[in-house]
Amino acid sequence: MPRNKISVIGAGNVGATAALRIAELNLGDIVLFDVVEGKPQGVALDISQCTALAGFQGTITGTNSDADMAGSDLVIITAGLPRKPGMTREQLLDVNAGIVGPVAKRVAEHSPDAILMVVTNPLDAMCYAAWTQSGLPKERVLGMAGVLDTSRFRLFAGRELGVAPEKIQALVLGSHGDEMVPVISAATVDGKPLTDMLEAEKIQTLVARTQNGGAEIVGLLKTGSAYYAPGFSIAEMADAILNDRKTLLPCSCLLQGEYGQNDVFMGVPAVLSRHGVEKIVEIMMSDEEKAAFDVAAEKIKALQAGLAS
Repeated sequence: MPRNKISVIGAGNVGATAALRIAELNLGDIVLFDVVEGKPQGVALDISQCTALAGFQGTITGTNSDADMAGSDLVIITAGLPRKPGMTREQLLDVNAGIVGPVAKRVAEHSPDAILMVVTNPLDAMCYAAWTQSGLPKERVLGMAGVLDTSRFRLFAGRELGVAPEKIQALVLGSHGDEMVPVISAATVDGKPLTDMLEAEKIQTLVARTQNGGAEIVGLLKTGSAYYAPGFSIAEMADAILNDRKTLLPCSCLLQGEYGQNDVFMGVPAVLSRHGVEKIVEIMMSDEEKAAFDVAAEKIKALQAGLAS
């Protein structure tokens, strides 16, 4: 049986961490691409030298050539300018659109059957740029954000309650930005409603910290942004896709009528499989949560419109 081929575009911290985790999960052969000569080759060699210790089964190759990514099953775009202290994700729009759009177009040329996962910020708008430039079907273009945001919320809630984050069941939807929507009405702790466990004021503190989760790390690092949790979140989605697990995960998908929205990429629960986005699942939200979701939609639509102007 042929092995999966996974291409990671961008050999920075996020791309390198994702490649390492994907190798640990033995999801397939990895091609790590970057425009900087020597960088992807060095990172790939470093990861490869873990093989005797970790038992990696696939190959990890670094390259500066698009051609080496041809025939990929999954392509992950992490390339782009990271945030600096004080910057919002939206302030990266123009410069990163100039990277993601052309890259997505080349991906489609070399790997027309690939599933394309976008990680570059501002995430939802970059998914739209990748979709329009690549011409790939909507089910094969998706963004990694909800898995990360949900993981952050589960951690913060678990610490507040003194329980393992694995006991927290939650979803963070909407945008990957200040308008993200933790669906508190559906959040549970070992099956019990979170609202029965914590006061509303405390929950709002957790929501605010989740919305500020990336910026908090940027502020502490001063010269970079988060990469360990994003890298693991990428691998979680890659595993669901490449192993055809049909796992329900929150990710950025193109909505065409779901949740009352059209022609906008937003974070929603989706079943992921070898087909990419196999199904978007519509869940109940409170009136307040749905209103916040709709606000996020308008913000993302404005960013998408900015790409076309």
